[in-house]
Amino acid sequence: MAASMYCLRTVINGCQRHFVKQTSFVILSSPCSNRNWPAVRFYAIPAGVKIHPKNLKKEEKPKARIITMEELEEKRKDTSRNKPFGLTAWKPVDDVYVARYYSKPIIQPETAVEMLKTFQRLDFTSPDQEVHLQLKLDMKLEKKRKVDPFVGYVHFPFPFVKKLNKVLVFTEKAEEIELAKNHGAAVVGGAELIPEILNDDVHVDFYIATPDIIPKLNILKNKLRKKFPKAKRGSVGNDIANMIKVFENCYEYMVERECLIRTKIATLDMPLEHIIANMDTLIKDVCEHKPLNFGPFVETAILSSNTSEALYIDFQKFVPQEPVKIEED
Repeated sequence: MAASMYCLRTVINGCQRHFVKQTSFVILSSPCSNRNWPAVRFYAIPAGVKIHPKNLKKEEKPKARIITMEELEEKRKDTSRNKPFGLTAWKPVDDVYVARYYSKPIIQPETAVEMLKTFQRLDFTSPDQEVHLQLKLDMKLEKKRKVDPFVGYVHFPFPFVKKLNKVLVFTEKAEEIELAKNHGAAVVGGAELIPEILNDDVHVDFYIATPDIIPKLNILKNKLRKKFPKAKRGSVGNDIANMIKVFENCYEYMVERECLIRTKIATLDMPLEHIIANMDTLIKDVCEHKPLNFGPFVETAILSSNTSEALYIDFQKFVPQEPVKIEED
């Protein structure tokens, strides 16, 4: 009888393994293993039964999206709003206000230069400190195309640096070497200059070359980068005398961070008319790198000196305008 009961219990316990959950509770005093099998319920909770708040899953709140500077500037251009996006008002109503709560005022260039001169006198700083102009560019063209970052060279009508730039000339012809030395080239030579340039033994401002030596200079492309001689920059040609004259007196600027140009245009002790003329020359030279039919190239212009705050200026009168086509009857 005991054997039959043991077999029956074994069968029942084996069947229950498919419907219940086993726990590790064993009675050692029993002649057979006595296990406790709590049932697993596969049905829903009856209607009307309240669930404790701790057992409810909390709904995840959508994360706030961080707005980019481009989107912020675009929203602040909407003049139909009562106030700029994220600011207090369009213009302050008092002479004393917290500047970060209001949009930057746009100042006329002549007024901005006079303000820089006033800041210099009040702060007792150097009167011959440099004046910087920063331009933000719209590099977009049609569809997904963009203007490639470029390096420009400009000749200001009123130079402010007395020391001439050092120019290196690549050429292998004896008569061209003699011509370059006579016109003031700092370094003249051919392929023998490559090891010295790679070892940083040569320090010059600009590199120019004749067309026949360019294939031998390809090893210097990674070293010189944007200073490598190129025909579209005017640094490759046969008129060595004219190229030396151009690069000895020019000022270099380049596009940084994909859309910004920041360069020196004058010193603060120069007359107002000279500073404005240099500013006009730079903006017109920059605008030549994008066709006028694609819209304005310069978006913002900021004028500053070494020790002053940045002033947003109205630059529209310096921007070249697309000629108006007159239809003939």
